[in-house]
Amino acid sequence: MNFSVIESQSETMALAYRIARVVYAETYARSLRVVEALTSMISNCARKNNRDICDVVSDATIFESLNTDSMRHMEMNIDSNRREFQMCVRIAVRMLHGHLPDMCRGATMFHRAELLPDWAIARGYVADIDGILFYA
Repeated sequence: MNFSVIESQSETMALAYRIARVVYAETYARSLRVVEALTSMISNCARKNNRDICDVVSDATIFESLNTDSMRHMEMNIDSNRREFQMCVRIAVRMLHGHLPDMCRGATMFHRAELLPDWAIARGYVADIDGILFYA
């Protein structure tokens, strides 16, 4: 019996790992709930702003961890075999297959509670999940 790699499956997994690295670096996978919420936010941002998911997860203005001078940047290099990271991968795959409901109430932006970016000053957040504030 011959087996062959299906290219689209491999592309989906590559994107899932990319999403998972960003989600892990931003949340440290503190809980399933926050991982699902941030992953949902990525999907919302792509859909509402007519952007490709790959483009969204590459946007350093959204994700602090993409900036090389960020303390969170090193978390992008997490061992892919760690249980917490594998949870992020599974949630990213669910999102890419359209099986992740909106867990952040339509949010397209976020920040951690210990920070207050200028864009958030005059806005109200729609969800606070494990110290991460989500905005629509």
